[in-house]
Amino acid sequence: MAFPKEALTQTAVQAPPKRAKTDEFSVTEPVSVEVNARPLAGFDTRDRSRTRFGALEFRSGLVLTSRYRGFGGLSGLRLDAKGERFIAISDKGGWFTGRIAYRAKEMIGLEDVEASPMLGPDGKPITARGWFDTECIALDGSLVYVGLERVNRILRYDFARGFTRAHGEEVPLPPPARKLPFNRGLEALVKIPKGQPLAGTLIAISERALDAQGNILGFLIGGKTPGQFSVQRSEDFDVSDAALLPSGDILLLERKFSWLGGVGIRIRRIALKSFSPGAVVDGPAIFSADLGHEIDNMEGIDAHVTPSGDTVITMVSDDNFSMIQRNLLLQFTLVE
Repeated sequence: MAFPKEALTQTAVQAPPKRAKTDEFSVTEPVSVEVNARPLAGFDTRDRSRTRFGALEFRSGLVLTSRYRGFGGLSGLRLDAKGERFIAISDKGGWFTGRIAYRAKEMIGLEDVEASPMLGPDGKPITARGWFDTECIALDGSLVYVGLERVNRILRYDFARGFTRAHGEEVPLPPPARKLPFNRGLEALVKIPKGQPLAGTLIAISERALDAQGNILGFLIGGKTPGQFSVQRSEDFDVSDAALLPSGDILLLERKFSWLGGVGIRIRRIALKSFSPGAVVDGPAIFSADLGHEIDNMEGIDAHVTPSGDTVITMVSDDNFSMIQRNLLLQFTLVE
């Protein structure tokens, strides 16, 4: 999934007039951002030497902080084929782009980071029309799809036309997708490329909109077989994000929270061929973690393959702009 080489040299769209009520964490104009990165000593807080967790092997992790108040709320990301350049979204309607710096296989920081507001069809920040809660992202070449949870919309951006200064266009959605419950709407997006089952389809999965059997609703948008499906729900987990493996399987990132049990996350691996209209898809859990591990509100996942052939899983957390939460960037090797 290549990004345009001219991506960071485009001219910014003229800033719109200030709104009367502006969220203090919203990105209002393009700006360079300095991000500090503190490495994690290990993933298991009880045994820092442990590296294997289910089907994943810990590579490295960073705690990300910045003086820029708009940095945070990271709810989705996509990497280029090398796992270096990234596009991330904040749930306050902002883009973050930049590059992950590595030392050997370990992440050591973020460079060339820029924040930009997401623009609507009128060229103004989407927050000007009350749209925010941008929760999920998918790539298809230069096309970038963003799901907005609370207003139940998907915007499509052509990054070949101005990179993050491009104007979003609404993607037509099936009526049930427009009526998802408040704050339980679209949470995961995956665009299926050529050569895979369901090629050309945008898979959209809700966080916790349930069907009559208590399973999580999802939608196949576009492609040859559009329709509605469900994801088998178990152990009170909700959907956070999804990513497509080179093998064609879907990795589904899930999380749960309770005052007694605390926070938990897991990843399920689901065969892409099982997705079809009317289906209830399921797959085995290949990874799980709780507060005994270096996790937070994990909301984004992606996968890429290194030149040496390792499949690397990257996860990012949403700190909700809270002093007691963290922006974490984690990487693992998938052990097949």
